[in-house]
Amino acid sequence: MSDFIVCRCEGVRLSEILDSIKGGASAIPGVKKRIRAGMGACQGRVCQRVVSEIIAAENRQTGNPIFQRAQSPVRPTLLKDL
Repeated sequence: MSDFIVCRCEGVRLSEILDSIKGGASAIPGVKKRIRAGMGACQGRVCQRVVSEIIAAENRQTGNPIFQRAQSPVRPTLLKDL
């Protein structure tokens, strides 16, 4: 399997996700903390399903994957705008 980008926002590749799973990540939050997959502008709306399926395949899990709740992008606000 070729090494391709799974999370476009953060530029995270499949090999990095597999390495994080081998390093102990067993769910989406663990992968996010290790390699930032799902922490870009889309907040995982694009890559979360793929990352979840990769985790399930590597851990030989069956059933419906568990998704993390998506968060709205946070943007800095100037004090004068408040």
